[in-house]
Amino acid sequence: MDLQDSGISLSIRRVHYVHTMLEDRPGEAYRLLSELLGRRVNLLAFSAVPIGAGHTQLVLYPEDIDQFTDAVDGLGLTITSSAQAILIQGDDHLGALADIHAQLYDVGINVYSSNGVTDGRGGYGYVLHVRQQDFERAAQALGA
Repeated sequence: MDLQDSGISLSIRRVHYVHTMLEDRPGEAYRLLSELLGRRVNLLAFSAVPIGAGHTQLVLYPEDIDQFTDAVDGLGLTITSSAQAILIQGDDHLGALADIHAQLYDVGINVYSSNGVTDGRGGYGYVLHVRQQDFERAAQALGA
């Protein structure tokens, strides 16, 4: 099934993401998100995962990576890695994620990390990560 020709409203695009660490204390994510707001940085997605004792890894998906990089300069934020992912947003339907994974399976690409959510109004968002050496082929297979 070609996702772009399915007749279902769908947006598939390449996005950059960065990793950073914060101390695991109340208000740390709020402080960072407030700073980004004040610097007019729009995030497409955000994830926080505890890492060891006392630290949380944040994964930030800025709409504009260059603006993000400029905006965080001087914040003392240490970016530990930067890479690309694929963001898919569309009308939710039974099998939506299976369709995406089928297209990648057909070209021999493994999804090694992903996160998705429905919006409660009939839509969904899905961020998927593949190995960076497979990224171009995955993006092409999905029509990103």
